[in-house]
Amino acid sequence: ESRGQKGKILSIDTAKYRAIVEGVNMVSKSEKPNAKNTNGGIVKKEGSIHLSNLMIVIDNKTARIGRVLDEKSNRMERVFKTKKEASK
Repeated sequence: ESRGQKGKILSIDTAKYRAIVEGVNMVSKSEKPNAKNTNGGIVKKEGSIHLSNLMIVIDNKTARIGRVLDEKSNRMERVFKTKKEASK
């Protein structure tokens, strides 16, 4: 249901490997009346998505991100799977 949708990443939970994306995976939550929302009722908000289900879009091209060991610095670097270049 959320396949192919684009949005800005609002937050990432690294402990659970999940992200919240703007306008994607909308869920309905019932909210009690409070000072902020005096009426209460059903509120739509973004739900979290597992990081493996996200793709980065650069110049209208989608790319997954992988990690490769750099021989020079002996450190792991992020690599776009479509370009095979290290991103900084």
